[in-house]
Amino acid sequence: MEALRQKKESPSKIVSVATPKKAKQFAVIRMCGCVKLRSDFEDTLRMLNMSRKFMCVVLDATPSVLGMVRKVKDYVTWGEVTPEVVITLQQKRGEKIKDREGKEVLKPFFRLHPPRGGFERKGMKVHFRQHGALGYRGTQINDLIKRMI
Repeated sequence: MEALRQKKESPSKIVSVATPKKAKQFAVIRMCGCVKLRSDFEDTLRMLNMSRKFMCVVLDATPSVLGMVRKVKDYVTWGEVTPEVVITLQQKRGEKIKDREGKEVLKPFFRLHPPRGGFERKGMKVHFRQHGALGYRGTQINDLIKRMI
């Protein structure tokens, strides 16, 4: 998909420049279990393909997906993932299944281990900005995924 942007070089001349729009990818990891979880949060996590603790999904950054992730921010951690980490996830933790046509495809989620070296300083119940493990962590999600593979 390309977005067109118009650039004025002179008052009488308008040149249109095509700039490709890069879709950012986010990795979302479920950090908390499901005991005493409100049903709307549980449904949102199920829509994101995260039914268990330490499940990871790689999603495109669309407004609807980001809204769902922000809704369950107290149960997940997320951030921008690099293509190298996505390839490593697919190679080491990707599970293949057969679809209806008999083709082998990867499952839409990855099952991860708890992180080597433990969680951040204050543990799993505190947000990342307060030195915990939950919430938005930007590009530092890549370090966490590498420790969990």
